[in-house]
Amino acid sequence: MGKEQNKRMMEYVMDQLSGLSGIRQIPMMGGYIFYYNERIFAGIYGSGELLIKITETSKKYMPDSDPALPYEGTKEMLPCTILEDREKLQKMVAEMWAELPEKKKKK
Repeated sequence: MGKEQNKRMMEYVMDQLSGLSGIRQIPMMGGYIFYYNERIFAGIYGSGELLIKITETSKKYMPDSDPALPYEGTKEMLPCTILEDREKLQKMVAEMWAELPEKKKKK
């Protein structure tokens, strides 16, 4: 996957999540990391698809998603199977927030 394709995917994801305030993304190593109210919930990595952190909520909303490694040496994440369903995606992200770790404080 190329950087241009990842950028298009990021723009699509941001559009799908535009109903939620507190969503932002930052570019990272040719991909993107997504935050909701300053907690990381997803990313676009080498595969070019949106991968969601595994929580009870994300498993409930995407029971058909099989965990995948974003890249070597990381925790598994769930490929997003509800990306086209804007309303469901926004509900999942909002409900996941309480299960996500807080942003680490810089020393």
